[in-house]
Order: sequence, then C-alpha cells, then structure tokens
Amino acid sequence: MALATRTDRRPSLTRSFWGSTVGKKTVMAVSGLIMLMYLVAHMLGNLKIFFGSGEFNAYAHWLRTMGEPLLHYEWALWGVRVVLLAAVVLHGVAAYQLSRRDIAARPSKYAHKRRRASYATRTMRWGGIILALFIVWHLLDLTTLTVNENAQPGRPYENVVATFSTWYGNVVYLVAMLAVGLHVRHGFWSAAQTLGVGNARRDRILKATANGLALALTAGFVSVPVAVMTGVVG
Repeated sequence: MALATRTDRRPSLTRSFWGSTVGKKTVMAVSGLIMLMYLVAHMLGNLKIFFGSGEFNAYAHWLRTMGEPLLHYEWALWGVRVVLLAAVVLHGVAAYQLSRRDIAARPSKYAHKRRRASYATRTMRWGGIILALFIVWHLLDLTTLTVNENAQPGRPYENVVATFSTWYGNVVYLVAMLAVGLHVRHGFWSAAQTLGVGNARRDRILKATANGLALALTAGFVSVPVAVMTGVVG
C-alpha cells in the first residue's frame, strides 16, 4: 500500500515578512525614509527658484539629462519616479493594512480612549490621505500641465509662478505642505523606533531631529508660494 506524501508548503520568507506586523512596520519605515530623502532633495531643488528663471529652468533640464551620456534622456528621472512610486504604494498599502489589523484587534468597547495615540494615528492617517491627493494634483499641475491654465511647456519657472498666482493653487499647496510637516514629524520618530534606532539615550536627539526636519521642509516648501504671492519671485 503506497503511502500518500504530504508536501510541506511553507510560506516564502518574503510573504512571511510582509504578513507580519513587524514586517509591515519595517516596510513603512524604509519606504518612508526613501520618500524623506526625496523630499529633502526636492525642496533644495525648489529653492533654486530664488536664483532666477535661468538657473531654475536649467535645473529642471538637468533632471531630464542626468546620467548622460551613459543613460538616455529621462532614463535616470524615470528610475527615480519608479522607485518613488514603489515607495509610495508600499507605504500606503502597509499603512492601510496595519490600520485594519489594529481595528480588528481592538475590543468592541473602550472604557477610556488613549487620546495621545489617537491624535498621532489620526494625524498620520489624514495626513497620508491629503498627501496622496496632493501628489495627483501636483502631477496634473506641474508635470502634465493639465490643470495649470497658464502653463507653458518647457518653462518650469513660469509654470510655478502661474500656479502660485492663483488662490486655489496656494491653498492646495500650503495645506499639503503643513500635512508634510506633521507627517514627517510623526513618521521619522516612528521609523526610528521600528528600525531599533531609538533608545532612552537617543530619544531626545531623535525628537529634535524629527522636529527640525519637519520645520525645515515645511519652511522650505512654503517659502516658494509665499515668495510668488509677495512678489519676491515673479
């Protein structure tokens, strides 16, 4: 009589990692740090607008030609876009799944709600939603030029000025940048804890770094529309 063989189907290491809470938090932390590095670089690039249209437009052109002649036109830029898109998607999916897992694990009723944790959770959740919607708007505004009524193809400096010459362009951007600051402040701290960087001795430094990054990014991004509104850039 032949004995039936049983195949031991164990989940792959990648699937096990992704399926765990620690794994999802790690993915969120790493993808968040990738987006943070992009934000710092993007903010520094935006500040070139204060040096005039020639330098800002040259910087925008360089983004499309970086890597040449080894790489073709826009290859490096598309590489950055693909990595950033992957980071955004992984970050959003992990955040959503962790949120659903947290809700499912809660008792049906709480005698007392933890206000501090609730505040942080709400800030990150709504901040993430605002930023996701802003990314769509930002692409339609300054990349595809779909919603920018006075856009001029190949004239990024003029297109930025056109965007911030409208009240709605300023409102959308300023709200989003405030959300960026709050998201970075909470996210940097959470990522440090998830990756095991934080401890009792480093907590003060990490908190100061999170606050400093959030303030610097918010101020840097907000300075551009304020400069256009006040006539410093135009």
